[in-house]
Amino acid sequence: MKIASNKLSDLFSFYKSELSLIYEVNELTSIFELVCERYLQFTKIDVKQRQFENVNQSDVIKIYDTCLELKKGTPIHYILKEAFFYDSVFEVSSDVLIPRPESEELVDIVLKSNLLHPKSNTSILDIGSGSGCIPIILKKHISEASVFGIDISEKALMIANSNAKKLKQEVTFFKTDILTEILENKRYSVIISNPPYVLQSESKLMDNRVLGYEPHLALFVKDTDPIIFYKRIIDLCSSNLEEKGWLFFELNPMYAEQVKNYAIASNLFIFSDILQDMSGKQRFLKAQKK
Repeated sequence: MKIASNKLSDLFSFYKSELSLIYEVNELTSIFELVCERYLQFTKIDVKQRQFENVNQSDVIKIYDTCLELKKGTPIHYILKEAFFYDSVFEVSSDVLIPRPESEELVDIVLKSNLLHPKSNTSILDIGSGSGCIPIILKKHISEASVFGIDISEKALMIANSNAKKLKQEVTFFKTDILTEILENKRYSVIISNPPYVLQSESKLMDNRVLGYEPHLALFVKDTDPIIFYKRIIDLCSSNLEEKGWLFFELNPMYAEQVKNYAIASNLFIFSDILQDMSGKQRFLKAQKK
């Protein structure tokens, strides 16, 4: 199908004709709004109010090409090379996961817990930083804190450093494989992590927009030990988390109780609580060290 005209309404009709078998109408509308925001600097209201205006031909080409990439299955955030997280826009590529709403909830839990006193003495470590969205947002809202992020992927660390620079937040990133390497002899006030937690066996059920584009290293864990990263991080808390310090996890709901039980069995914590996400799933763990 060809685009009937340069009117915004006809561009949206083109998107619907080409992508309706891939996306639900609400998701497709949201995607089109993102495209218009990026290429036309239109707000959502603009998209509705200016639908009968003509779009510049050079922008029509960009919007058309984006539709073709979407039809191939490429996630919109990788096409636009950016994703909104919490209150900031982050650079993303296929070397990092697209930030999820659940991770925004995790950040919100930390920020609203009011646990960090005095904030000037607070040090935060994010394990598995990817694009850097979690530690950068924490630094943005707890500016007095010293914030660090680690990842196994050099390419991910390049993007994280780029995001920190663009957003003018001083976060120190370094490469570490937490499963095989020992962290430096430093204790943190807060350790936070959204580690790989999708079982390899679940990959056959996943949408190709995730499976075919997002980094498997950041997604999957072996079926034989689904909480391997959580166990390792809990073990690290013995030497790398301060007394009365806090541990926060994003969880696979299927194994939330297993993670909590491991934390309890470690005898490191005063308490370990599982918190639900907005969908009512057991999604987060919050624990305080003795």
